[in-house]
Amino acid sequence: MVSTRTRATLYTLISYAGSTVAFVGAPHRCVRGGSLNVGSDPYPTSDEFQRRLLESQLENRSAVEDEVSGVNGINGDSEPAVDVVPIDTTKLENSLLRVCAGTDRGQFAKAQQHDEMARIVSSLEGISPKSDDPDSMMTSLAGTWELVYSSTQLFRSSPFFLAGRETCKTEDEAKQYAWFCDMHRAALAISTIGVVRQVISSSGKLVNEFQVKVGSIPFLNDFVPFLSYSGGLPVTIDGAIVSTADITPISGSECELYMDTVEIKGSNVPILRSLLDSDGVALKSRDLSDVLEKNIDSYERPRPKLRTTYLDDSMRINRDKDDNVFVYARVSDSEEPTDYDNVMADLGIGSLLENFNDSVAKIYL
Repeated sequence: MVSTRTRATLYTLISYAGSTVAFVGAPHRCVRGGSLNVGSDPYPTSDEFQRRLLESQLENRSAVEDEVSGVNGINGDSEPAVDVVPIDTTKLENSLLRVCAGTDRGQFAKAQQHDEMARIVSSLEGISPKSDDPDSMMTSLAGTWELVYSSTQLFRSSPFFLAGRETCKTEDEAKQYAWFCDMHRAALAISTIGVVRQVISSSGKLVNEFQVKVGSIPFLNDFVPFLSYSGGLPVTIDGAIVSTADITPISGSECELYMDTVEIKGSNVPILRSLLDSDGVALKSRDLSDVLEKNIDSYERPRPKLRTTYLDDSMRINRDKDDNVFVYARVSDSEEPTDYDNVMADLGIGSLLENFNDSVAKIYL
């Protein structure tokens, strides 16, 4: 004999299965809810059952929402709070520097590595504090910086080449200029690019130092044919191409460059050194601009703009007109350019003999 309570439970289950379709809009779909709270009536009608089932579902959902709001909500809001994890800029900068070191400042980077650098740079640029105060920008830029990554040829970070790009008026001219820069580097493949440094003074002067080293006798058997040794001698031609420009902040993130002079300093070639150090040898681009401006109506003095898209105490990221990326690491707060006067004009032979004596001959007087 089945009890009245058991019959009521069975009937409730059967009615629940049949009426669920009306609530969920699809056959054989289960709906989870709270207690049905049938009450004292063991045989509720279909309408009454549906009403009670809906009420139980609404009560259950409200209880869950209150619980979530109490635990994760903010000021009683029903939306759960999302914990925002701060971006670790130090970790991003270290990741960037690892790629820089492994690719020689991007010179030997593969496409995948350039893509990785683009993602890191974009992440840093997204969190860089923005400022509308040009004066504070100049103060932050002052110091000595070394180029650690470039998405294009390293020398294109120089104000001289930035000014050259500014003279291009059309897209075709810009492509031709980029091709020229690539061919320029290919033609000088025998040279090694040393430190690329920028010294920025708070008074508004930028000095770009581009150090280069070239093997002076790359193939010894060309001069002494009977030697089987096909290498060269550890004697190099050293020097630095130094470009100067005025740097003027025009916003909190953008500066305008006005090219001034280009000269070669610190050459270790004996006779050439004295000529390069004499007055009047430096290329004075402003004097050249005066001549061009007087004779060519369409000529305009190039004043390239450089955007600083990320800046902190140890690193800065610049972008040029073509969105090329240049990443600099701060070396010091010094605003003094490198002094190349102490470089000996002896093709490095003096230091070579000194090192040979210390390592091999060991002859001391």
